Amino acid sequence: MHGQCLLQSAISRPPSSLVEKHHSREYPGPTAGLVPHSISTGVSNLSLRRSSKSILYSKFLDNGLLLPNKICFKVTPTVGWLGPRAVLASDLAASELVEKFDLDGQSQLQVNVVKSTAGSPTTIHLQVTNSNPSLILHWGAVNYDKKNWILPSHRPNGTQDYKKRALRTPFTKSGESSFLTIEILDTNISAIEFILYDQSREKWFKYEGQNFHIDLPRGDSGTPQKGDSGKPQVSIPEELVQIQAYLRWERRGKQIYTPEQEKEEYEAARKELQDEVAKGLSINDIREKLQGGGSLGDGSLSMKIPDDLIQVQSYIRWETAGKPNYSQEKQLQEFEEARKDLENELSKGISLADLRKKLQSGDTQKKAPDRIGKPKNIQRIHRKKRDILQMINKFPDKKENIKVSVEPEKRSALALCSQVMEALDGGSVLQKKIFKFGDKELLVLITNPRGKVHVRLATDMEGPLTLHWGLSKHSAREWTPPPLDILPEGSNLLQLACDTPFKEGFAGDASLKAVGDGIGTAKGLLHAIAEQESEAERSLMHRFNIATGLTKRAKDEGELGLAGILVWMRFMATRQLTWNKNYNVKPREISAAQDRLTDLLQQIFTEQPHNREIVRLIMSTVGRGGQGDVGQRIRDEILVIQRNNECKGGMMEEWHQKLHNNTSPDDVVICQALIDYAKSDFNMDVYWNTLISNGVTKERLGSYDRKICSEPRFSHDQKYGLIRDLTAYLRTLKAVHSGADLESAIATCMGYSAEGRGFMGGVRIHPISGLSSELPGLLQFIMEHIEDKWVGPLLEGLLEARFELRSNLLKPHDRLKDIIFLDLALDSTVRTAIERGFEELNNAQPSEIIYFITMVLENLSLSSDNNEEIIYCLKDWHHTIDLCKSKSDQWALYAKAVLDRTRLALTEKAEHYQKVLQPSAEYLGGLLGVDQSALSIFTEEMIRAGSAASLSLLLNRLDPVLRNIAHLGSWQVISPVEVRGFVITVDELAKVQNEVYGQKTILVANRVKGEEEIPDGVVAVLTPDMPDVLSHVSVRARNSKVCFATCFDPNILDDLRAKEGKALSIRPTSSDLVYNEIKVNEVLDDSENLSQGHGVSQGIALKKKKFNGKYAISADEFSDELIGAKSRNIAYLRGKVPSWVRVPVSVALPFGVFEKVLSEDMNKGVAEKIEALDKLVAKGDFSKLHKIREIVLQMNAPSQLVGELKDKMQRANMPWPGEEGEERWLQAWMAIKRVWASKWNERAYFSTRKAKIDHSDLCMAVLVQEIISADYAFVIHTTNPSTGDSSEIYAEIVKGLGETLVGAYPGRAMSFVTKKSDLNQVKVLGYPSKPIGLFIRQSIIFRSDSNGEDLEGYAGAGLYDSVPMDEEEKRTIDYSSDPLVVDHNFRRSILSKIAQVGHAIEELYGSPQDVEGVVKDGEIYVVQTRPQM
Repeated sequence: MHGQCLLQSAISRPPSSLVEKHHSREYPGPTAGLVPHSISTGVSNLSLRRSSKSILYSKFLDNGLLLPNKICFKVTPTVGWLGPRAVLASDLAASELVEKFDLDGQSQLQVNVVKSTAGSPTTIHLQVTNSNPSLILHWGAVNYDKKNWILPSHRPNGTQDYKKRALRTPFTKSGESSFLTIEILDTNISAIEFILYDQSREKWFKYEGQNFHIDLPRGDSGTPQKGDSGKPQVSIPEELVQIQAYLRWERRGKQIYTPEQEKEEYEAARKELQDEVAKGLSINDIREKLQGGGSLGDGSLSMKIPDDLIQVQSYIRWETAGKPNYSQEKQLQEFEEARKDLENELSKGISLADLRKKLQSGDTQKKAPDRIGKPKNIQRIHRKKRDILQMINKFPDKKENIKVSVEPEKRSALALCSQVMEALDGGSVLQKKIFKFGDKELLVLITNPRGKVHVRLATDMEGPLTLHWGLSKHSAREWTPPPLDILPEGSNLLQLACDTPFKEGFAGDASLKAVGDGIGTAKGLLHAIAEQESEAERSLMHRFNIATGLTKRAKDEGELGLAGILVWMRFMATRQLTWNKNYNVKPREISAAQDRLTDLLQQIFTEQPHNREIVRLIMSTVGRGGQGDVGQRIRDEILVIQRNNECKGGMMEEWHQKLHNNTSPDDVVICQALIDYAKSDFNMDVYWNTLISNGVTKERLGSYDRKICSEPRFSHDQKYGLIRDLTAYLRTLKAVHSGADLESAIATCMGYSAEGRGFMGGVRIHPISGLSSELPGLLQFIMEHIEDKWVGPLLEGLLEARFELRSNLLKPHDRLKDIIFLDLALDSTVRTAIERGFEELNNAQPSEIIYFITMVLENLSLSSDNNEEIIYCLKDWHHTIDLCKSKSDQWALYAKAVLDRTRLALTEKAEHYQKVLQPSAEYLGGLLGVDQSALSIFTEEMIRAGSAASLSLLLNRLDPVLRNIAHLGSWQVISPVEVRGFVITVDELAKVQNEVYGQKTILVANRVKGEEEIPDGVVAVLTPDMPDVLSHVSVRARNSKVCFATCFDPNILDDLRAKEGKALSIRPTSSDLVYNEIKVNEVLDDSENLSQGHGVSQGIALKKKKFNGKYAISADEFSDELIGAKSRNIAYLRGKVPSWVRVPVSVALPFGVFEKVLSEDMNKGVAEKIEALDKLVAKGDFSKLHKIREIVLQMNAPSQLVGELKDKMQRANMPWPGEEGEERWLQAWMAIKRVWASKWNERAYFSTRKAKIDHSDLCMAVLVQEIISADYAFVIHTTNPSTGDSSEIYAEIVKGLGETLVGAYPGRAMSFVTKKSDLNQVKVLGYPSKPIGLFIRQSIIFRSDSNGEDLEGYAGAGLYDSVPMDEEEKRTIDYSSDPLVVDHNFRRSILSKIAQVGHAIEELYGSPQDVEGVVKDGEIYVVQTRPQM
C-alpha cells in the first residue's frame, strides 16, 4: 500500500502563499492535492509535540485549505484484517495504522491512527471520499474488557452529546472529501466504535450490520505505561506540563534553577498531573484549571474551583440581583457565596468541564431567584418631584422677523434638467452646450462619472423625435456606426450611423420627476445649496465651510431656511451625497470647519428658542465627528448597505424594517451572523449557528413586531462589499448598545481623568462649568446600567439627567454645543433603551406599559419646541396611574381617552414635520438628483428616528388591552345600518365628498374630520378617526342611512384595505361590526338607482324668501316667513322650560336682508363679481366657492341696517357693539358677512347639490344672541342615535364653546347616556380626548338660520356657520384637573341636569329633540333646539 500523507499539529496557520494545489497519485491520504512549498519527512519513530486542538481547519481561503506551519510525511506499512468485524489491528511496532473501508461503491472511509508517545495523545484521522457535506460520526469509546460505550473527556469541536450514551461529531467538508480528527487522552480507553450517518440522505453506514471498531495502540511498546503504583500512567500533553512547571516555580519564589533542577521540576510537574488523573480528574479538566490560572498538586487541589468560574458565577448573582452597587466588603461576600454555589454543584458529581459549560450557557443553579419576572430590589435613582407645567415650551405662531428668501432667477426646463443630470453623474461635467431652435432648445451634456464618458441630450421640442448620430475619429465629416455595447435602448443601427428615439419624461428618464415649484420652501436658499453642491463634494471640510455660510443665510429665513439646511445635511449623513472626491484633507481641517458650523448652530439655538428643535436635528446629522447621532446612524446606514450592495428585498428588507421599528442587542448578533455567513461563502449553516449560539432562534426572529422570516440570499459578487459594510455597521450597532457614543459625550462635558481611572474618577481636565452637582452621579449610574436587561431604572436615570441639563440648555454658555451633544446622546440612549425594553413588556401589566409611556412622553417633551400638548398628555397619564392604583372602575375608559389624545398629539407633530420638511426634501432632492425612493420617505424616516415612533408602538401595545378591560370592542358604531357594497380606500373623506360613485361603495377613509359630506353612492364609511357621535358627518350618516363606524384595531383596518374592490356585506351589532366577502352579483342585484342619490329625497323645492322691509326684528316678531326654525324654536322656549333653565334673549336679521344689501348701489361691484363666479361654480368649477366667500366680505352696510339692528338690540337689553367704538361695530359687521358667506362653503354647496336644491333659492337669516362665556357646551339627542332607543337620552359635552363639538376639531367629547325613567343615574360612555377648547369673553354671536335647514327628508342643520364677534381663544385642555373628569359628584350633578333639560324640552315639543346648550358656573343655558333627525 502506498505511503499516506498525514497532517500534523502546528502552532499557527501559514500564509496563503505557502499553499498550492497539487494532484498526487503517490500520496492519496487526507491531504492529497494540498502540499506546502516547504515540508519535512520523518521516520516512523519521529516524536512531535502536539496541540490539543484538531489539526483540520474549517475555514477556507480561495478554495485552499488553511494548513498548519509544520507538515510531516510519515510512511506506514499496510495492515490486514483481524476478526469478523471491522477491526483496525494494532501493529504495535508502528506509530501509525491505516485501513480503508468501502461504504457504498462510491464513497470510501479511510482511518489513520497515530499512537500516543510521551506528551502526545492517540490520534485518529478519518477521511470519507465522494461524501456529502452533512456527514456525522456517531461514536463512543470502549474501556478495557468492557462492552458498553464510555464518552471520552476530550472531544472535537462541534461534538454533541447524544442522550448521554454516545457522541455525534460532524465531518469537515473539503473538496470531494470529508475529514475528522479525534484525539484520545483518556488512559482507560482501549478502542473506539462508530457508525456514519449521512443527514441529507438519512442513510446509516455500518460494517456488516455492526459498528466499526478501532483498537488503539498505547505508549512506545504498544501497551499502557505503568508507574510505581502499577496503574497505567497517562500521557500528559507537554504544554500542560510546562504550565504546571511554571506554576511550581512561581510558588517557590521564582528561584534560579540549574539545568538538572529544571529537569527535575519538569518531571515533578508531570508526576503531579499524572497523580491528578489517577484520582479521576480528566485531561480536559486539568487543561481548563491550568488555563484559569490555578495549579495542581499536593494531592488535595483536584477539586479547587478556578477563580474565573467563581467570577462568572458572581456576575450572574449580581446581574440577577439587578446589578446593585455593592460595597467592597459586600463584593467579597458575594464572591465567597458564588464559590459555595459552585462547590455545591461539584458535590453532586458534576465535572469542572461540565460546570464550565453550564456557566457559559447560563444554565446554573443560583441562590438568587431566576429572572423570570421583573427582579426585586432593583437599584434606582431618586427622582425629584417637579411641576411639569414649568417644562412647557410654547411658541404659538413662530412669528419671527425673517428675511424673505430671494427668489432664484427662473430657469428653463432644460436648465433644471441639466442640473439634475449633472447631479446624477456626480457633477463631473466635461462639456455642456445648449443649441437654440427658435423658441426651442437642445441640451448636450458630456460627463465623466467614474472615468466613463456619458453623452446626454435633452430637448423641449414636441415628440416623437429621433436622433440620427454616429461617431468620428478624425474629422466631423467622418461617420462610423457606434459599437453594439454602447447603443441606448431602442436604437436602430444603420450602415454608417444610428437612429435613437428620445424618451418622454423629465431629464429623459421616466423614473425622474420634475423639480416642482418649491412652494412651502426657502426656494432661493435651496437653489444656492444646489449651485454649491459640486464644490461641497470635494471633502467634508468644504461641505462644512459652505454649510456655515449658507446657515448664516438660513438663520435669517426662519424655520423654512433651517429646514433646507437640515434636509441637505441629512442627505449628506445618509450618503445620498458624495463625501469626498479625490481631495486630500487633514482631519484637523475637517474638525475646524465642523467647529465653525456647530458654533453657528449653537448661536442660533440661543437666539431663536422657537427653532431649537430643528437646530437639534441639524446638529444630530452633523455630530461631533461628522457622523451624527449614532442611534440615528443605525437607521441611516442600513439603507446605505442595502443601496450599495443591491440587497433591498427579502431578509435584508425585513431586518431594515425591524431596525426602523426598534433596534435591540439582537441586531448585533444578526449583523455578526450575516458577516460570518458572507465569510463562509454563504454557508447557511454558519449563519444559523451564529444566531442560535447567541440565543437568537428562528422563533425569536419571528417574534419581533417587524418579523424576520426570510433567510439571507446573496450572490458571490456581493460578498466583499457586504463584509466591508456590515463590519463597519457592526461597530455602529455595538456603539449604540454599549453606550459608547454616550460615554464620549459624557467625557467631553464632565472632563476626562488624567489618572486613567473610570470616567468618573481621577483629576478632571476641561470639565464644563455650571453643571448640576447631581449630574455626575446620574451619569455614573447610567453608564453602570447601560446594558441592563430591565431598562426601567436606566430610563429614569437618563430622564433625570436630561432634566438636570435642561437649565443649562436654556441659557447662553460658551460650551453650549457640548451640552447639546450630551443631551442628544441621552435622548438617543432613551430611544435605544425603550426599543430594548419592548421585550420586557411582552407580558407586562397595563400599569407598567403606562409607566413606560410616561417616560417616553417626558423624553419627547424635552426634545420638542411646542410641547404644551405633550405635557398635558403626560399629566393625563399620571392621573391614569393614580386611577389605576385606586382600582377605579372607570380607569381603563379614562386611559383610552388619554391614549386617543396622545395619538392625536403624535399625528399633529408628524403633520408639522411633513409640512416643514417634505417640500424642501422633494425640491432640493430633485435639484441634487437624490434617489426618488429616499425622497418619498424622507419625513417618515425623520419621524421614525425619534421618540414619537417608540411612543406610537407603546400606544399600539396598550390600546387592545384597554379596550378589553373597558369592554369597548374593536368598533364604535355611530350609524348602525346593514349594507352591501364594493370597498374603496381613500386618504381623506373631504377629498371625495363631491364625488358620485356609480355603484354601492364602502369607503375606508383614513381621515374623517367631522364636517364633511358623504358622497353619492356611498353606503358605508369606515375610519380609524374618531369624529363625535353628534358631529355633522355623523348626523348626515344617520339621516342618509349610511353605515358609519370607527375602527380601533389596525389589523382589522389593514384587512379591510386589502379587500379593495371586493364586495362585502356589513352588519353592525350592539357592540361590534361584522363584515364578510360576498359575490359581486349580490351587490349588483341588490343595487338601487344611485343616480337618484342614496337615502335622500331628491328635488326638494325651497320657497325663496323676499325682503319684507325690515333689516332687524325682535323675538316677538319671529315667524316662518321671516326667519328659520332655529330662531323660532329658541323664542318658543322662553317661559316654557323650567325656571332653572336659562334661555338667552335674541334678535335677528330676517330673510332677504342679504339680497337687499347686495342690491344696493354701494355693493354693485360685489354683486356682479358674485354673479359671474356663481355661473362658473354651476359649471363645475368648485374652486370659485372660496373666491365668492372672500368677495362677500367686501360688502358695505347700509346705514338703515345699522340703525335698526342697534335699536332692536338695545330694546332687548343686549349690548350694542358700536358703543365701544366704530372698530367694534366693524367686527360685528364682518361676523354677519361671514355667516352670509357660509352659503357658499363647500360642505353646504355639495349637500344642497346632492339633494337637487336650487342654490339660488337658499336664503340666510341671522340669529343674534349674547354669547355665554361657557365653562362647558353640550349637545343632547333625546333618543339614543346609535341604538334608536327612545327610552335613553344621549349627550356629549366639551370644555369651552360648542364649536369644538360640532365643528372639525379632532378628538372626542365626553359622552353619556341615561334612562328617562331615572335621569339621576348617568352612565359615562367615553371620556374626552379633545386637546383644544375654545373660550371667549362676553360677546355677541351671529348664528346662521337658513330656509334650507330641518326640511322633511333633508337635514341641513350644521351646514352653515355661526360666527362670534370676537375671536375665540384656543386653549390646551388639562383634563387631569377638570372637575367634570376628576370630581365624581360634580360630574353626576352636571350631567344629570343636562339630561333633565333634554327630557323637559322633548316633553314640551312632544317629539325627539336635538338640543344645544352651555354650562356656566353650574347654570344650564339652552341656545337652540330642533327636531332630532
